[in-house]
Parts: sequence; C-alpha cells; structure tokens
Amino acid sequence: MSNVLIDGYNLGLERGTGVATYARNLSHELKALGHQVSVLYGNRAAPSREALLREIAFFDSNVGERDRFLEILDQMHRALVGPLGHFATSVPISGQVITRAFSARLPAYDHILNAADVFKRSQSAFKLWGSMSTVAVPKRPDLVHWTYPVPLHIKRAPNVYTMHDLVPLRLPYTTLDKKRTYLKLMRHIAKCADHIVTVSECSRHDIIKMLGISPNRVTNTYQSVSIPDRYANKEERLVAQEVEGATGVGYKNYFLFWGSIEPKKNIGRMIEAYLASGVDTPLVILGAQAWKSEQELRILDDDVIRFLTVADGQIRTKKRVIQLSYAPFSLLVSLIRGAKAALFPSLYEGFGLPALEAMLLGTPVICSNTASLPEVVGDAAVMIDPYDTAALSAAIWTVDRDADLRAELASRGVREAARFSPEIYREKLRALYSRFV
Repeated sequence: MSNVLIDGYNLGLERGTGVATYARNLSHELKALGHQVSVLYGNRAAPSREALLREIAFFDSNVGERDRFLEILDQMHRALVGPLGHFATSVPISGQVITRAFSARLPAYDHILNAADVFKRSQSAFKLWGSMSTVAVPKRPDLVHWTYPVPLHIKRAPNVYTMHDLVPLRLPYTTLDKKRTYLKLMRHIAKCADHIVTVSECSRHDIIKMLGISPNRVTNTYQSVSIPDRYANKEERLVAQEVEGATGVGYKNYFLFWGSIEPKKNIGRMIEAYLASGVDTPLVILGAQAWKSEQELRILDDDVIRFLTVADGQIRTKKRVIQLSYAPFSLLVSLIRGAKAALFPSLYEGFGLPALEAMLLGTPVICSNTASLPEVVGDAAVMIDPYDTAALSAAIWTVDRDADLRAELASRGVREAARFSPEIYREKLRALYSRFV
C-alpha cells in the first residue's frame, strides 16, 4: 500500500467547482486503488501543540489564528530572504468536532495535514522570486499529486501535477490571471514536474504545444462522473416537487445552465440566442456571479425576462429567465434531471463536466463544438459554434419542439457517459501511478 498525498487547494471552497470535484473524485479513486491518502490543506490557523485545538482550528481558522503583528513580520522576512520551506502538521479528526455540515466537501482521506496559508504564501513567493516553495510533512509520501498547478513541491518524492487546461493563455481575455506570472509558473512546472496529468486530448495538445513538453511526459486520464443513487434515482414525483419549489416552473419544462457567470461560459450569447428562439420554455440560470458577470447578464431587464401568458381568461406575465445563485448538490441533481435540456455553450473547456453530468442523468445536451466538448459528448449532443448565436437559437428551438430528438439524445447520453465511469478512470490512474509507486 502506497501513501499518496494530494492538495486541498480547491477543496476548501464552499461552493462546488469543477476542479474541486476533480480533487474529491481523485481521493475516492485512490482509496479504491488501495492507497493511503493524505490531503494537504492551507487553512489560516496557526499550528498548535494541542491536538484538540488543531482539530477545532481546522474547521474554524479564527481559533488559534496567528497574531497579526507576527504575521506581518513573517511576511516581511519571507519577502527579504526568498521562498522558505513550509511545515505541515497533522490534523486529528477524532469526532469530537461535529463535522456533518462538511461531509459533502471533505475528500476521502486517511490523514489530514495543514500548513498555514501555504498556497497563498507560495504564490506570493513565486511572484517575487520565481521559485517553487517546499513543504515538509510528518511522513514522506510515496507520491505527491498536486491537483492544480501550485508553486509547491515535496522533496525526495515524485511530484505529479494536473493541468486542467491553458485557458488563461488560449483565451486570455476571459480570466483575471496575471498572464506573465501564469505562463512563467506553467513553464516552471513543465520543467520540474516528474509528470503532467491532464483531462482531455485537447488540453494535452495545448500543453505539449504551448509549453514545449515532450509528449511522453503528459498523460490524459480524462475524468469520471458518479452521482450517488439517492440523488440520481430519486422518485420523479419528489424531483418535480423540488424543481417547482426552487424555480416556480414545471418538471421537464425549462432549459438549464449551471456554472460560474463569467466570460468563458458565454452566458451573454446564450441568453441572446434563447430570447431570439421565441420558445415559451423558461431558461433557468444557476451560478454565482463572477468576473464580468454584469456584462454577461446586461441583456436582462424587466422588459425581456417576462412573456405574456393567458390562463383562466386573464393575461398574466411569466418569467422567461430565472436566476438562482446557488443550489446544494442534491438540488442541483434534481434541477438537471428536471430540465428539458441542458445548455452549455462554453467558449472553451478543459473537460466539460456539466455536459457529462447531464448525459449521465438522461438530460439532453446542447453544447459547443469546440475544445474538449466533442471528446466528451460524442454523438450524444446537439453541438453548435459557440460564437454563432443564430445556430444556438435554432438548436434551442429544435430541441424544444422535437420530443423524439430529446428522447434519442437522452438515450445516447447515458451510453456515452459510461465511457467515463469510475472504473475506467481508476484503471487510467493505476497505469499512471505504476510508473512511480
């Protein structure tokens, strides 16, 4: 049995993201392969000699937080002398702290480690010095798998890094990353990593070409999708109740988009195409507003988000576009199951997990024909040019009216999703890790 360490860089996010899902799924597959899993977090809490206090502070960093004056002195010292080593301490999860509220976010693990602010500090150090920082851990792992490109490594162990995509370089106008620093970090990792992992052939091609990496140093494992039966197979009657309660619209009577409201997701063109389609089926947009979200949503106002309906001889208004900022995972699964079709016209994706989730749940998909999405959806989606609003509008109109097409897409989707099962993903990981442990 090998000890594999992964980072918890994205696992601390309260709301789910694709990279958080990736890290969480990876932890479960590592356990299924028989490995011991250690997860390194970078919570703010300062280390303590008392085990109980470390456990408490892991779930509330205000406990045991370092003195602000000492923190400033430490930051000044690090800035002057360059990147220093970080030290991780074990976090005992004894059960004395009630953690059920975090159960959906915690990965599978044998050991939890924490190094105070390690991710933030290592990024600051890289900006200043252009060097990777090190982390010392209580027990040296047999393999380190960084699930995101962070400027960290652990000495005397193989260090593998996942690069999900190079969107900040391919579509620089869609992200807030400092492009000079980002490119420098990607090149540095490409040079020093024992291996690079990615999640699609599209991303693998970008990494090899743009970073000049030898093809034999980059492996595409894809991703897996698995939704617990208690959500995926919930009684339709209950799903319909949840959907109507959350959105005010009926089961299988709305289009659905979910994800961050940001330029890469192409929300503005999606809304424009939806409104131009003239369909009566409402559009539900589920996602937190991120960078430039106001530009993506600027087309929406009271005049365009409603349409007239006639019921009981009276003219009433009904929402055309319904926005939800957040839904817990259980409700998200019900919303996907209850949708007439899922819309995912992203400009660029390293993988495209939402499209795969929809297919697994038997929901028809309309998505882009760019980047990795054709690899994921195969022949199980209506694909369009994401820059062509007329084509997207026509696709929405067609799928809205053609029940036979929706049934065919749903059937194909379940079949295509089987290509990304946990079992297949697990074998790809086994083959990759066998090179190092």
